[in-house]
Amino acid sequence: MAMNMGENHYPISISKIGIIGGGVSGIAAAKQLSHHNPIVFEASDSIGGVWRHCSYNSTKLQSHRRDYEFTDFPWPDRDNSDYPTHLEILDYLHSYAQHFDVLKCIRFNSKVVEMRYVGNNGEASDYGSLLPGQPVWEVAVHNNHSDTIQWYSFELVVVCVGKYGDIPKIPAFPRRKGPEVFKGKVMHTIDYCKLDHEAATELLKEKKVVVVGFKKSALDLAMECAQANQGPEGQPCTMVVRTLHWAVPHYWIWGLPFFLFYSTRSSQFLHERPNQGLLKTLLCLMLSPMRHGISKFIESYLLWKLPLEKYGLKPEHPFEEDYASCQMAIMPENFFSEAEKGKIVFKKASKWWFWNGGIEFEDNSKLEADVVVLATGFDGKKKLKTILPEPFCSLLEYPSGIMPLYRGTIHPLIPNMAFVGYVESVSNLHSSELRSMWLSGLVDEKFKLPSVESMLSQTLKEMEVMKRSTRFYKRHCISTYSINHSDEICEDMGWSSWRKKSWISEAFGPYSIADYEKED
Repeated sequence: MAMNMGENHYPISISKIGIIGGGVSGIAAAKQLSHHNPIVFEASDSIGGVWRHCSYNSTKLQSHRRDYEFTDFPWPDRDNSDYPTHLEILDYLHSYAQHFDVLKCIRFNSKVVEMRYVGNNGEASDYGSLLPGQPVWEVAVHNNHSDTIQWYSFELVVVCVGKYGDIPKIPAFPRRKGPEVFKGKVMHTIDYCKLDHEAATELLKEKKVVVVGFKKSALDLAMECAQANQGPEGQPCTMVVRTLHWAVPHYWIWGLPFFLFYSTRSSQFLHERPNQGLLKTLLCLMLSPMRHGISKFIESYLLWKLPLEKYGLKPEHPFEEDYASCQMAIMPENFFSEAEKGKIVFKKASKWWFWNGGIEFEDNSKLEADVVVLATGFDGKKKLKTILPEPFCSLLEYPSGIMPLYRGTIHPLIPNMAFVGYVESVSNLHSSELRSMWLSGLVDEKFKLPSVESMLSQTLKEMEVMKRSTRFYKRHCISTYSINHSDEICEDMGWSSWRKKSWISEAFGPYSIADYEKED
């Protein structure tokens, strides 16, 4: 490792379990595994993950707080109908960590930079125990303060660094048409998030700003730009859009609560799920017109409520594909009011590049700009590939191009390693907590894993369902069969998969975090 710092090559053993990352998934895993005294390595000086490092000043949760809480730690004001800000969420996560004494497990300013597999190669596929009694992984940790590297050894490593943050995804540009030729300022949203309110306003105010992207981070950024440019001297913010996605103004559709369409057992019965029998497959086929009708019903409301067609923002794909890929976003309040005033304008383009005065498009039109902000997402897999050794780095997405995670947690081809926070659903906090409960039971040998072949087969079935559900399947989202996924986790742990008190609420009531309180 070519780093100009002290390095201790002799690994020390301080715990059987090492956890990488102190975000939502990391503290959930640490809490559920606390009886094993795990060590959590957090690269920054604070817990919170993306809520701490990838949030704007205006960032809020996209749901009510009661839908984003741990099962054993309710919000103090959980009935407050306002969506909590990112600062309120950070306070909640800190309170949770303090209440359950998780902070003692965390080593801040400690970045994992390398890993070595030291297990028995002949037993690489043996999942008989995640704590075999001897080290399987050695982990190199860079301390930001002392500028040194220390190696640690663990029997189990739980990876919780997530898919977002840290490494920005930057578009590729033709030669001599990249950011280097632009005389203005170019930044990714990860850098914009580091600005305080005053600095962000100064960057955007009275500037010709271009925001590249049309997902949640891009929508919020365009709103901040519009608000910073009120008044006669204000400049419009231009959103460069390649792929349109559906957004909703709130969680009501033609007077009906949104959960009726996707978050009940009966509504998810309309959608395909892994391991379904022949009868269920035939029913899915017969009920497909109803499934498509629900998507059209939601689209009709969105086209009535929002001026999507007026601004050329109607997606070409159906709403259900965005929901099935966890890409549905809440439209910022007053977003189209700002568009009506000319403070937000839109430019659809599949290809673009820089010139010295701004951005140029494939139709040879040019757009002048002072600031270009790339809301183009993150390269989460690159984060993993920088620390995982071969052959596991090459096996990470084998064989389907997506991480094959059994129960959303165990990679069948990577021994003694768990991943929490990589499979998306409607509530990622709920998914992380439930999978951490499952992982804790697995570590304690309350149940056993099937064979590697069986686990791979199960993950491939999930991939096929995702591919048939949405063209955006590589986001690895289980939202249309999340209840079935949770059923399987509950059954592994010996819990009842039906969590409601009556068959009526079981069939038609919304499934939420509160339904999965831990059983002894």
